Amino acid sequence: MRRKEFTVEEEQELEQFLGEVSFGFLGLGSEDGWPRVIPLNFAYHEGIFYMHGSRAGEKMKLLKQDNRVTFSAAREYALIPSYFTDEEMACPATAFFKSVTVRGHAEIVTELEEKAVALSAFMQKLQPEGGYDPITIDDPQYIPRLKGVALIKIIPDEWTAKFKFGQNVKGQEREQIISGLQQRGSTDDLATLEMMEKYCPYHPSSGE
Repeated sequence: MRRKEFTVEEEQELEQFLGEVSFGFLGLGSEDGWPRVIPLNFAYHEGIFYMHGSRAGEKMKLLKQDNRVTFSAAREYALIPSYFTDEEMACPATAFFKSVTVRGHAEIVTELEEKAVALSAFMQKLQPEGGYDPITIDDPQYIPRLKGVALIKIIPDEWTAKFKFGQNVKGQEREQIISGLQQRGSTDDLATLEMMEKYCPYHPSSGE
């Protein structure tokens, strides 16, 4: 899956993926003309990306100068060594992964209710087991924190996504990769096998 427009099913998959990944990279313009990339935690909620931080600092300064941004998140599922399919050549070595990149305009969130919703989305991702008081504007202990935190939101104008799991690999080469992943057998390897079955048109169950 690599495209700019998505079906409803694909949108659901993207939402699930963005709910699983907690780290991404925010791309900004800078005064000296060099692109600035900032690694940070993020939350995704109802079509919007959220990041939080201090009211001061480089990130906020650059956004005030130019609010056009790019944001990317990715997860590497498995490294595929060359010797899975070739005993001599290095060329087949690769990695299977999911990635999402968006372009949009960043806005500073000031409304406390939206801040509470966004930070609750952060907590659902970073601490799904709970163990804290819900973040609401009705709880006076949170009001100073909600007022003090800087919250940035990105409403995407353009999406691209790539889910790479050997979609173009078939026949003996595919079976060798499957065998290699099965033998290595890590948790990520087993997850990769599930992704290969889901996304690859040449999986044996497809009859091809």
